[in-house]
Amino acid sequence: MEYDTKVVNRLKRIEGQIRGVLRMIEAGDECKDVITQLSASRSGIDRTIGLIVSTNLIACMENEELSGNPQKKETLVKEAVDLLVKSR
Repeated sequence: MEYDTKVVNRLKRIEGQIRGVLRMIEAGDECKDVITQLSASRSGIDRTIGLIVSTNLIACMENEELSGNPQKKETLVKEAVDLLVKSR
């Protein structure tokens, strides 16, 4: 799978958030503020996982349309759902 710039940019944003959380901890910021930023980071990771899985599923489904195998399509959807469930 090729990862587009949207995925890379999301991950860079999350990386910046995590660095910010580390600075907050080192500065002794309030627990509530640290948790808020960690929750935002986790949310960003969850959305990125969803984007990667959905993009990959679409690409796989388009490839399967060419081969015309409906059972394979069902398997691909199940695998995608399993990945999303596993990520939680």
